[in-house]
Formats: sequence, C-alpha cells, structure tokens
Amino acid sequence: MTRVTARNSTIFIATGETTRVYRSIAEVPLDLRRKLTACTRGMNSATILIADKRGREELVRALQGRPTEVRCRLADNMRAREQEESSKTVRRIPTSLRTWLELLLPVAIGASLWLVIGSRL
Repeated sequence: MTRVTARNSTIFIATGETTRVYRSIAEVPLDLRRKLTACTRGMNSATILIADKRGREELVRALQGRPTEVRCRLADNMRAREQEESSKTVRRIPTSLRTWLELLLPVAIGASLWLVIGSRL
C-alpha cells in the first residue's frame, strides 16, 4: 500500500480588526514577517500540527471563539496539581476561631502593655 503525505501551511495573522491568511512565510509582507519571527521565537510559541480534517475543524472553531473538544495538556497538568495540593492534609484553624483570634489577640497584647506600663509608674 502506498502512503501519501500532503504538507500544507496556513498562516493566520491578526492585526487590529483584520485577519489575513497566507500560504507560506514568503507571502507574508516583510514588516509582518519580522514581527512574526520575533513573536515565534519566544517561550509562548508553538507549532500546530493538524493531521486530519477534524483537526482543521477544531482550529477553525478555536479561532472563532467557540468551545473546542481538544484537551489542553497544560490545563490538565494545572488541574492535577491543584487536586494534589488540595488532597494534602493540612490542619487549618476554622474560620470562626481564626476571626476571634485576630480580634482578641491585639486586644490582649494592648491590655498586657497597658498593665506593664501602668505598674511601672
């Protein structure tokens, strides 16, 4: 069985209110190409590989702001860390007790200082 591989590039560049589509880097105007090169060298850049028609549909859905079914590994990792941290057993003071301590502790310290200073006079 012969295997056919098709390679296609589509570059979406949104500036202001307009979005332009280019088929290759060579088609992008020079000033936009410089900005594109500078932006894609950073830590927040990535390559998107779309392997089939469904991948293209998901990309269009994401660009239109509609909900997508694609799972994000970063979001999954963050949720897992949050669950891991919340599952750790940390003994915490109940909120009502903490509130009373926050109110009464300064009063107790103030009264103690008043007694110490008053007894020396």
